[in-house]
Amino acid sequence: MKIKNNIWLWVVIFVIVVVGVIFLSGNLIQPENLTSENKRGVSWMNTKLEDVRTGENFKISDFEGKPVLLESFAVWCPTCTKQQKELKKLHEEFGDSIVSISLDTDQNEDEAKILTHINENGFEWYYAISPIQMTQSLMSDFGNGIINAPSAPVVLICEDGSYRKLGGYGSRNVKELKEELERGC
Repeated sequence: MKIKNNIWLWVVIFVIVVVGVIFLSGNLIQPENLTSENKRGVSWMNTKLEDVRTGENFKISDFEGKPVLLESFAVWCPTCTKQQKELKKLHEEFGDSIVSISLDTDQNEDEAKILTHINENGFEWYYAISPIQMTQSLMSDFGNGIINAPSAPVVLICEDGSYRKLGGYGSRNVKELKEELERGC
């Protein structure tokens, strides 16, 4: 009886490890930095979005020539709000020489929730709801972790259209964001 129980314990442990490795490998995929030559095929950069604050239509690719910080977030996420407060400080220092786009990837949130979040916190950059196709395209390029709001995922899109996901998890302070901007792609 003891041997059977030990075998089942090892089978369960093995299954948990295999599932964990599969899950993490999808979340840790980091694509090579891409250049403007191959970004034309990147649908998330060319997806038409609507700014929740202004109703203005835009695409991420519209901002070529300026660095863009693309943040995946959800209104319910305190780590995201902390990250956005750091972005606010960054914008107070750099003004409109950088572009921030906060992309809500929680399909259960709507414009009203996002507007309340924006107004309560005094945020003044682009906010949009990610269409499902865009979310899938982001996941294809960066893995499932790109929509894991509590990890505060941020993508830096450089002036030339190349891009990279910022390393680490959790919110980054202003100093870290400046370092990432200086480092570029």
